[in-house]
Amino acid sequence: MQPMPFRRISIGLAVLAVSVTACSSGGKALGPDHRPILATNAAAAPLLPVDAAELPSFDLSTYQRLLTQLKGTPVLVNVWASWCGPCTQEAPRLARAAKTYGGRVQFIGIDILDARDSARRFMAKYGWTYPSLYDDTGAIRDGLGLIGQPVTIFYDRGGAQVAHWSGALPEDELTKRLNQIVA
Repeated sequence: MQPMPFRRISIGLAVLAVSVTACSSGGKALGPDHRPILATNAAAAPLLPVDAAELPSFDLSTYQRLLTQLKGTPVLVNVWASWCGPCTQEAPRLARAAKTYGGRVQFIGIDILDARDSARRFMAKYGWTYPSLYDDTGAIRDGLGLIGQPVTIFYDRGGAQVAHWSGALPEDELTKRLNQIVA
């Protein structure tokens, strides 16, 4: 049998380890730069999350209301999941583009068929500083008639969809489409 003080210390350390693990894996923090880059008139969109790690649940109707609120701003929407291989390929390109175009284009992610903790870790790993919406059933993607992921949709200032790309978006195509909606 262990002496009583050693046993108390062991139990105390075990409780501390469980607490630290629970707090760090379930928290929202994406690091010091986790506030999203919002377009200049995004303040007119109260549905838009102001914390990049928030991942609020959205359905198709709420998503469409958000797009209506963002009229006047070019928008890039990327449908993704943390377990998706092609999403991993394009993630660094999207992070760089958001930093380059962030004040002129509103970037929005739609995380589908995923777990929030996995999604937050993915966003942190790739340095995403724009907001993502959480769609655990894929209803937004399906309601838009899209198949698979990733899918990237480009909307002009008037809210009209001008292009979409299925699969990992190449850098040159991303730049071309962003320049098209900013013009």
